[in-house]
Amino acid sequence: MTAAFTIRLDDEMLARLDALAADTDRSRSWIAARAIEDYVALNAWQIARIKGGIAEADRGEFATDEDVQAVFDRYRTRA
Repeated sequence: MTAAFTIRLDDEMLARLDALAADTDRSRSWIAARAIEDYVALNAWQIARIKGGIAEADRGEFATDEDVQAVFDRYRTRA
């Protein structure tokens, strides 16, 4: 099931959307729906990871000093 809703865009963004729609032979609606799906998926994943990290911290599950140092050592730029 799908539902319609209205979105307001400034003239420049609307022109860019129209150009992309023309270049990809897709409708404005199709492109907007895909963009919203991607945005929601990415942000939902990020929020879930943040909530998971907060839950771990609330349980006292922290990296040890040695774990943190190992990560720093691994990525430290060597001169």
